[in-house]
Amino acid sequence: MKRHFDAQNLSSALFPLLLLLALIGLTYWLRLATELPSPQRDGKHRHDPDYIVYDGTLRKIDATGALKYTLTAKEIVHFPDDDSTEMKAPNFVQYNPSKPTMRMKADFGRMSRDGEQVDLYDNVRLHRAATAKDPETIGTTTQLTILPDEEKAYTREPVLITQGKSMIKGVGLQVDGRKQTYLLESRASAVMRQPTAQGAK
Repeated sequence: MKRHFDAQNLSSALFPLLLLLALIGLTYWLRLATELPSPQRDGKHRHDPDYIVYDGTLRKIDATGALKYTLTAKEIVHFPDDDSTEMKAPNFVQYNPSKPTMRMKADFGRMSRDGEQVDLYDNVRLHRAATAKDPETIGTTTQLTILPDEEKAYTREPVLITQGKSMIKGVGLQVDGRKQTYLLESRASAVMRQPTAQGAK
């Protein structure tokens, strides 16, 4: 007996095979589209330093040639992948001919790629020199961000400030070197003591 296959029967027979081939092709395409590129091993993306400086000093001079600030550190390490600079024992000194010298130092520090921001960490200490009217001012905290060109600094961490025999503590601090002001942001408390006059008992 002869069997006759018309076009409709042939299409029905081939449909499952065509569907399977289409699914195989789609799976392969999805694999190529979602496959992550293999990591490059040319060293370009490694966080390795390109230079290390020991006992280094950075000086910033203004347009008139006057010294604006210096930044020294026992160790300065530069990383080319993100153009960052890390420091050990950084010591930042801000100069202003009409204002007392401001010093800020810590155990560790980090400078942004453009040099417009310096972050100090661990055992941060601020020191403003004494004047004819006011004794020296000392502040301590755990973190401080310095904006050298603006002569400002700030932190969100707890702060302790002493001036002579007076003591102020709080959380968060804004320092304005041009105005010579210290602004505690919250939870401020103070113990104020007048300096003892010379010769008084």
